[in-house]
This record gives sequence, C-alpha cells and structure tokens, in this order.
Amino acid sequence: MLVVATAVAGAGVWGIVRAADERVADVEVVAGLDGVLAPLPGEGDSDIDGDGVVDTITYPALNYLLVGSDSREGVSSDDEDFGIVGDEGQVGGRRSDTIMILRQEANGGVALTSIPRDLWVEIADTGRSQRINSAYNEGPERLAKTISYELGIPIHHYVEVDFVGFKDIIDEIGGVELCVGNAARDTHSGLKLDVGCQTLDGVMALAYARSRYYEEWDGSQWVIDPRADLGRIERQQLFMRAAVDGALSELQSSPFGSGDLVESVAESVRIDGRLDPFDAAETLRAAVQEGMHTYRIPVNPTTISGNSVVELDGGSQEVLDYFRGIGPAPTEYETT
Repeated sequence: MLVVATAVAGAGVWGIVRAADERVADVEVVAGLDGVLAPLPGEGDSDIDGDGVVDTITYPALNYLLVGSDSREGVSSDDEDFGIVGDEGQVGGRRSDTIMILRQEANGGVALTSIPRDLWVEIADTGRSQRINSAYNEGPERLAKTISYELGIPIHHYVEVDFVGFKDIIDEIGGVELCVGNAARDTHSGLKLDVGCQTLDGVMALAYARSRYYEEWDGSQWVIDPRADLGRIERQQLFMRAAVDGALSELQSSPFGSGDLVESVAESVRIDGRLDPFDAAETLRAAVQEGMHTYRIPVNPTTISGNSVVELDGGSQEVLDYFRGIGPAPTEYETT
C-alpha cells in the first residue's frame, strides 16, 4: 500500500490528476466488507472484539489491512518465472501469501506489522481453529473479521495485490535496490542474489518477497534460514522500506512518467469501497515522509493437531495493543 500510495499521490503532486483519476476509477472494489470494517472517524463506535458489546474507542490512527494474494490470474506461460509460479490451471483460487497491518497515525508517521500466516487462531464465525491465512480462502471479509475479532485490531481499509500486479508495480518504479552481505538463494521461489547491492526487477522481487527457504552462502556451504516464515516477514519489511524509497525516487526523477505507474497500480490492486485512493495516498505519502516504523509480533512455534504453526507469546499483547489503538508504541519489538 505504501508503494501504491506513493504512486497515486505522486501523480497528483506532479499535475496529472485528471489522467490518474480516470485510471484509479477502474480499481476493482471488493464487495462484502461494509459490515466488517471498523467505523471511520465520526461514524460512531462498533463491536471491535465481537463480544456483543459496543466498544467506545477514540482511535488515534487508521488501520489498513494489506494482503498479498497468491492468485495466478493473468500469469502467462511466456513469463520468466512461469515454471516456478505456475498458472491458474496449476494453482487455482486465491490464498493470502502475505498479511500486514499498516497503521496511519493521525498526527503523522506510519507503522507496519506483519501477521504470520501460520498463526493459529479461531476463524471468525466458524467455530474452528486453523492458520490465519486460511481465513482468506473464504473471502477478504472473513480474514478482516478474524483479525478484528480474534486479534482485536480494528480494520478501517482493505488493499490487496496479486503476484502479477506486484511484479508490474516493481517494474514500473524501475526495480528495488537491495543490498546483502552474502550470496543468497531460494530454489523454491527462484531467488538468486549476489553479494552486495543489486536492483531487483519484478520477477526477482517477487521471489524475494515469497522466499520461505532462504539460504546464504557462508563461504563453504549454503545455510538455510531456520526461521522460515518469520525470517520472510523480516525480509518483507526490509523490502517494503526499499520499495517506498524507490517509488519516491522514481517520481522525483521522472514525474511525467508517473501516469504509467498509476495505471499499473490501478490494474493491480483491489480495495474496499469506501477507500478514496487519492485522499489516502496523499495522507500516506506525507506520513511516510514523517517516518515509518516496523514491528514484529512475538510468537512461539508449536505443533497443533499435527500442524506446524505459531502461537502468540506474552509480549505480543504490547504490539497488538498498539495496533488496537489502546497502547504505546512497542519499542522493544521494533525492527530495523
């Protein structure tokens, strides 16, 4: 969403609002979220935790639920990474590959946390427990409701991007520069990184963002990151910072080319019906310039019913309370 915001807001700043507005009007709207999203400022209170009691909260920020879908819609056999990603015939439907909460502060600045997709929770309105990413299999509204009810985090807006859209957006900003201390790879996602700094195009950026079997060369052998999805979360947050910097740089160096970037964004994302892309983008872009903080939710690996999953640990409440709007920034769990 931060890259999307930078692109859309940049178009307005550089004087091509009308052309951008026509493109943004074509953004796909996700139906069924009206009864799930938390009230916006001035709209009243709601039952945030699903206990049947209306919760009165003076919320100091807005939360965006950001979802990276693994939908193969639009994938072509001519794509460079087709052999690894596959198409709709091989991998049908949509699953949530990445789940993030973006907190837009009322007084400037943004915060980001990632929800481990293997987090074991009760899926809202089903009475059954499963990994949180399985909630998305029943639609974005089920995922949003699960996060609101089971984690207590109010969701005000929803933004989703799929594999093809992600690659297109990264290519439109000219790639993302990433620096690593050791050569790295992931034979499952197709990732290949050399030592030092390099610019990742859309294909390699997707391979990096998806990597759950990340390996580094220590000089004599390949060593896998034992943290699996938790390691991937750390890398995704690093990538998000780099991508936002790249989008800002691209707009500053080539302002009149931002129309293509906005068009790519408009074709790539799905949003909730009450989200005004321009208003949100302008606010978020200013917030990013105020500063962005990223946080990890502390979890413990465990096995439940034969499933390798993670559960919240004691420190997680500090992070959750912050994104619930009822606690201070959890500096102990800030990532760099």
